[in-house]
Amino acid sequence: MKRHALSTRLWHWVNAGALVVLFMSGLTISNAHRRLYWGNYGFDPADAWLHVMRFPGWITLPARYNLAAARDWHNTAALVFAFGLLAIWLAMVANGHFRRDLATSARDWTFGAWRTALAQKGTAGMPYNPLQKLAYGALFALVLPLMVATGLAMSPGFEPFAPWLVDVLGGRQSARSIHFITTWALVGFVVGHVALTLVSGPVRLIGAMVHGGRREETGA
Repeated sequence: MKRHALSTRLWHWVNAGALVVLFMSGLTISNAHRRLYWGNYGFDPADAWLHVMRFPGWITLPARYNLAAARDWHNTAALVFAFGLLAIWLAMVANGHFRRDLATSARDWTFGAWRTALAQKGTAGMPYNPLQKLAYGALFALVLPLMVATGLAMSPGFEPFAPWLVDVLGGRQSARSIHFITTWALVGFVVGHVALTLVSGPVRLIGAMVHGGRREETGA
C-alpha cells in the first residue's frame, strides 16, 4: 500500500504552486495599502493596528508594481487553492486517510504523548505521531479554510451570496487582518515542514511524495 495516495500527491504539488503564486501576488496587493485595521472600515493611519513593511520586487508577483495584474494572479491561484482544498477533503474522507492518519484521540492531546512524539524523531515505520496529527489537523481544519473564508469576505462581489460571512469575521477590514495573520502562520508551517523534511531524509520523503512511497514509511 502506498504511503501517499495519488490524490494526496497531486494536491500537494498543485497546492504548493498555488500557494507560491498567492503569497507573491498577495505581497504586491499588501504594498498597495500597508496598514491593517479591525472592523469594517480603515484608512486613517492612526486607526491601524499594524503598519506592514514594503516588500521588495524580487519576492512579489509581478516584480514591478502592478496592482491589477497582482489581483488577476491572486484570484486565479485562489480558485485552484479553494477547489483543491475541497477536493482533498473529499478524497481524504473517501479513502480513509483522514480517519487513519489525521483523526486524533483523547490520548493524542496529552503532554505525555507529545513528549513521546518528540523523542521519536520521525522514526521510519511509524504512523503519524500526535504532534503531526495536531499540526496537519489544524492546517486542514482551521488555517486553510480560514484563508478561503477571509479571502471571500474581502471580496465585495461575494458579499451578496453570504453577507453573514463578513459579520462573523468582524467586518471586511477584520477579515483582511485575519487573512494577513493566517498567511504568515501558513508560511511558518511551510518553513517548518520543509526544515523537517530536510533533516529527516529529503530524498526518501520527497520521493515518496512523487511516487507514493511505502506504507510503513513515516511522514515529514
